[in-house]
Amino acid sequence: MAASDDIAIDGPRPILIPASALDWQFVRSSGPGGQHVNRTSSKAILRFDLRHTPHLPADVRQRLLAALRPRLTNEGAILIASQRHRDRGRNIADCRAKLVALIERAVVPPTVRRRTKTPRSAIATRLEGKKRRSVTKRLRRLPPD
Repeated sequence: MAASDDIAIDGPRPILIPASALDWQFVRSSGPGGQHVNRTSSKAILRFDLRHTPHLPADVRQRLLAALRPRLTNEGAILIASQRHRDRGRNIADCRAKLVALIERAVVPPTVRRRTKTPRSAIATRLEGKKRRSVTKRLRRLPPD
């Protein structure tokens, strides 16, 4: 495979995944194709070993493993399949695009939620409303005998 088959992801920390790290399998596809679909293996299945790859930074790999845990095999690989197109080359490009999208989502660290304190004005407004409701209910009571 040529160097153009490598996957390059730009960003603050560029990531390069060589074509040798991608394992391809081609099988018969369901869907459109007419009689030709019975003779060609146009469905592309991409297997990428997330757990043991040295090509991803450790933090990105951990985020990917956590996000994709249900989709991983027992060995820690992700399987990405595409049979959207009738052409094998377009299905390969679709699988590569899906992998790039997953990695790009994991490159961005999640923002940590900072807990904020309830404003005093909001507390005061809530208590004032409770007092007003209490007075309304008190006025509805029958006077004591």
